[in-house]
Amino acid sequence: MSNSKVVVVTGVSSGIGRITAQKFAERGCQVFGTVRNTAAVSPIPGVVLIEMDVRDEVSVQNGIQAILSLSKQIDVLVNSAGVTLLGSTEETSIVEAQSIFDTNVFGILRTTQAVLPYMRTQLSGRIINISSVLGFLPAPYMGLYSASKHAIEGLSESLDHEVRKFGIRISLVEPSYTKTNLDLNAPSAASKISAYDDDRAKVSSAVQKSVQNAPEPDGVAETIVDAALGPWKMRHTPKGEASLLRKLRRFMPAGPVDSSLRKTFGLS
Repeated sequence: MSNSKVVVVTGVSSGIGRITAQKFAERGCQVFGTVRNTAAVSPIPGVVLIEMDVRDEVSVQNGIQAILSLSKQIDVLVNSAGVTLLGSTEETSIVEAQSIFDTNVFGILRTTQAVLPYMRTQLSGRIINISSVLGFLPAPYMGLYSASKHAIEGLSESLDHEVRKFGIRISLVEPSYTKTNLDLNAPSAASKISAYDDDRAKVSSAVQKSVQNAPEPDGVAETIVDAALGPWKMRHTPKGEASLLRKLRRFMPAGPVDSSLRKTFGLS
């Protein structure tokens, strides 16, 4: 793909999405960034902000139509919008679980279904879904978030087989901890069960420490841009911890991986 592409990035109000949109613009792309409220977001040089809520079908359809009225085509869709939650699986309510999936999984489904008819017509396109190392690793006390990322992985691989005959390819980007407000300000499950208090606190402390020491979003954003504009492959893990974890998961026996993960999260 050349770099004179029409690119749509969801969730550009902050963090990975915002830096990604900026880097696409720096590459010479025509970039549209979606946010829930344009009035609440500072401008991004070279990026047209579009009001769109990935949790709302009508909002998504209207947002994509607004982009097409300005650009006439969409070459790349980056599904970056996402939410997280800290809490044991037992503590997480069905409503909270549904909310995570509504953004992280069904949000991707809505935007993807909205752009695919146009990509099929033009016989080309690239869709980049932002997963996580928690899309191939377990995450104690982030079980529903991890489940949503596992779901994205299965959806993306399956979809790629369905649409490649139309010249459309799907890719996953799997970052590890990144210093963003999403991770620094992760909400907790509303209900608490005292039996989990000690371990939940340990995990929360470990996560916060990891996020504080994590790199800024620039490296992940560069990986996303390369995944969109470069040669196709299914999975892209940013350099550093993410790539190391992918190799460990693939090549190390399950027992040592399990022990290492528990140690990382501060669990005995």
